[in-house]
Amino acid sequence: MQNYEQKSEIIKNRFRELKQNHPERFANRLNMSWSNWGFGVESLVDTAKRLNKYGVKYIELHGNHYGPNLGYRSDEVIQVLQDWGIEVSGVCGMFSSENDLSSNIARHRQEAIDYIRRETEFTAAVKGQYLLVVPAAVGRPQKYDDMEWARSIETLQIVADEFYNWNIKTAIEPIRAAETSLVHTIAEAQAYIKEVNHPGIQHINGDIYHMQVEETHIGEAIIQAGDQLVNLHLADSNRGALGDGHMDLDTIIMALYLIGFNQEGRFVTPEPLGPGGDPYPAMYGKPDKERLDALVRKSVTYFREREAFLIES
Repeated sequence: MQNYEQKSEIIKNRFRELKQNHPERFANRLNMSWSNWGFGVESLVDTAKRLNKYGVKYIELHGNHYGPNLGYRSDEVIQVLQDWGIEVSGVCGMFSSENDLSSNIARHRQEAIDYIRRETEFTAAVKGQYLLVVPAAVGRPQKYDDMEWARSIETLQIVADEFYNWNIKTAIEPIRAAETSLVHTIAEAQAYIKEVNHPGIQHINGDIYHMQVEETHIGEAIIQAGDQLVNLHLADSNRGALGDGHMDLDTIIMALYLIGFNQEGRFVTPEPLGPGGDPYPAMYGKPDKERLDALVRKSVTYFREREAFLIES
């Protein structure tokens, strides 16, 4: 076996033992959500219809409150999602150079603080479980200076009480070095959380597309994250629909069951954005209904087929 195969085999054997010794651990399937900011400027009604059609019961909402008068209104969101049987898993926080926790420009850090305050309040209003936070801007892989880490920690500490007061989990997301300058691995996210040292900042958002570049083994990284993992973004190796690349989805699913991820408040969330160094322009894209339908249909079908095979075989 190759090295990665040996690691995968250990996870597979542990999964088999868990099925044999604790079948009750498989009574619930993994909760599937969908991250909607990759749908561009599509209406929330159209998105909710699509997710309902393909059996997706949760949505990770675009964190689009870029100013006090911008973004989703909670009452409208609640009504639309109720109409289509969808609940909010969490909110995908969007951190660019304009609201960068690690910026060397003070007003940009203030923008990050104000943005987090708006998004935590909104997340609580729509009954989301978590808000995704990126320690440094996405789309800026070059560092400002050697103080980025310290500035990011200090800035998040200022607003950390907001998460605790609204009872929202902070989901720190490691992102590949081609897209951001800080926190690229699960271990680095854990170190970042430890240094923030606040009860409101305790959780992680994983992303298997980034993990295939930055981690030595995705399954092992999931197990390392353990109870801190609140959400896992999914895309295949080409950042396309699940099943369209060579991602080892079986091992990922097995690792998730090993950490007991099939429980309330934990989500797997497809986010197939396509390759590239800065995915954020996708949030302003013109929706292609047929392409988006295919992304959801293929990803949901393939994931559920693999999950059922592993559990029932």
